[in-house]
Amino acid sequence: MTDRPNILWLVSEDCPPRLGAYGDPLARTPHLDRLAAEGVTWDAACSTSPVCAPSRFAILTGRHAESLPPAENMRANAHLPAGTPTYPAMMREAGYYCTNNEKTDYNCDVDPAVIWDACGTDAHWKKRPEGAPFLAVFNSMITHESCVFREQEGPVRPQDVTLPPHLPDTPGMRQSLSRYYNRIAQVDAALGARLREMEEAGLADDTIVLYHSDHASPLPRSKRFCYDDGIRVPLIVRVPERWRHLVPAEPGTHVGDPVSLVDILPTLAALAGVAPPSGLHGQSFLGAAASPRTHAFSGRGRMDERHDLTRTARGRRYRYIRNYAPHRPWGQHYAFAWLGAHYQDYEAAHLEGTLDPVQARFWSRKPAEELYDMDADPDAIRDLAGEAGHEAVLRDMRGALDAHMLAVRDLGLVPEGSAAAAEAAEWPEARLKDLMDLAGLAIRRDPAKIPDLQEELASDCAARRYWAAQGLLMLAVEGEAPAIDLGAALDAERDPVVRIALAEAWGHAGDAEAAVRWLTDAAAADDPILALSALEALTCLPLFPDITLPLASRLAVGPDEYVRGAAAYLERRLDGTYTPDMALFRFDLLGPGFPHILPEDPPATE
Repeated sequence: MTDRPNILWLVSEDCPPRLGAYGDPLARTPHLDRLAAEGVTWDAACSTSPVCAPSRFAILTGRHAESLPPAENMRANAHLPAGTPTYPAMMREAGYYCTNNEKTDYNCDVDPAVIWDACGTDAHWKKRPEGAPFLAVFNSMITHESCVFREQEGPVRPQDVTLPPHLPDTPGMRQSLSRYYNRIAQVDAALGARLREMEEAGLADDTIVLYHSDHASPLPRSKRFCYDDGIRVPLIVRVPERWRHLVPAEPGTHVGDPVSLVDILPTLAALAGVAPPSGLHGQSFLGAAASPRTHAFSGRGRMDERHDLTRTARGRRYRYIRNYAPHRPWGQHYAFAWLGAHYQDYEAAHLEGTLDPVQARFWSRKPAEELYDMDADPDAIRDLAGEAGHEAVLRDMRGALDAHMLAVRDLGLVPEGSAAAAEAAEWPEARLKDLMDLAGLAIRRDPAKIPDLQEELASDCAARRYWAAQGLLMLAVEGEAPAIDLGAALDAERDPVVRIALAEAWGHAGDAEAAVRWLTDAAAADDPILALSALEALTCLPLFPDITLPLASRLAVGPDEYVRGAAAYLERRLDGTYTPDMALFRFDLLGPGFPHILPEDPPATE
């Protein structure tokens, strides 16, 4: 027995709260249900991102990834400034033996070997020095997105599942969801084995157990998207009697207040009895200093090969979403996600015209804002943002998100690959607020504001010119042409990201063939982010196979994973052979250590 609690931390990858403890009648999760019965369950727990790496950055640092670009983008490598706290370093300084078994994927250049006492497949609390309290993290890949790509046996059959109303009832959709239920049952057994191991060692009375997922499920409009389907995660904490005073509720209680995974670092500090580092974005949800949140905030930047900037706030009842790329549909092609039969079936039904209006919405362009009552509408079907009677809620949620973005210095509005990224970290708050206002003007797509956007093209700030160009692009997609020569504006611009936005706007509202020629040249850039941005623009413009097909074919077998995916999709669109069931993700071209390896079947456990 130590004077501080041990902490056993269990994580399941890509796992929504489809557990018995959350009222799911189809779930087979006895171990996690028991944990919830003996602990406290949060019903509105949210990841900071609907994909793993940015989410894990926030968990590691207690800071939102968008405050340190490019960490908010999937598979980036942000530089972590010296002195930035991480939870394992903090806990080791507090005297804990800290182990991680085994996933890291922190989206930054931190060295796991430096921050952990042990990190890898052999990392275990059993190797701690005598008398030392431990923090032992065990990550399970059993429920990773890729698990539904493989045939598997299990008690839940496709005919057993109930699909949410925004997804079509297709064989592939049912197959993927039933496979997911079976994988959740397997991860429950695996995590149950970890719990049993700790209990058999006689440590249950000295160990706090923390369980959650890094984000939610891989079904359409889930992973990569800022709805509850992609962000709401299970969060359960069991605290022994000795430390029961640290928990705000009795065992078996469900807490409805929102909580964020960015809150875990300060919560660990509270459990260890140490002061949390300064500058954190999270707040403790356990311990004497715990206080309920009013909102949990999340967002996304580039996910895989698609830029689709979104920010969201979740209160106890409402979710507010702000779409900074409303000219793009939700249903953009992601090569890895489309290995799943659920996405293949969904797009096939869309192309066949068999979807109802609720299901078809995924393939249309987005509104600037969305608002959902999650109590009355847990599947987020009825958007209240434009309905009378909800103005006050919309105004409050909008203001809360604005305040949060300023408080954390959200630099996600500075585009990836722009020259402005290097200087933005030093901007005063007023300059960031002005950029937020300009981006907000752009997404409203008001034709009366075209002169204001055109005037911003002369700004000395590349980020402002980018949002001016984006605003003109969004209007061009709506059929509203600017009054200036976009080709001439493109020639006058020097920032490569701004030029790509202007070229796409030119293609929609000016000379499509000339824009495609320019973007095809731009897609040959050595910088994969610039190449990717140009490929995205080409995908959204009229197709000119004679111009673009040779380059797309070359890039489809190139060195960058995401450029390959975008180029392969464009190639098949250009040559007329594309079908939704095409496997465009190239496992054979992956380098060593690629993190998306299909998980092996878990060992047999009870």
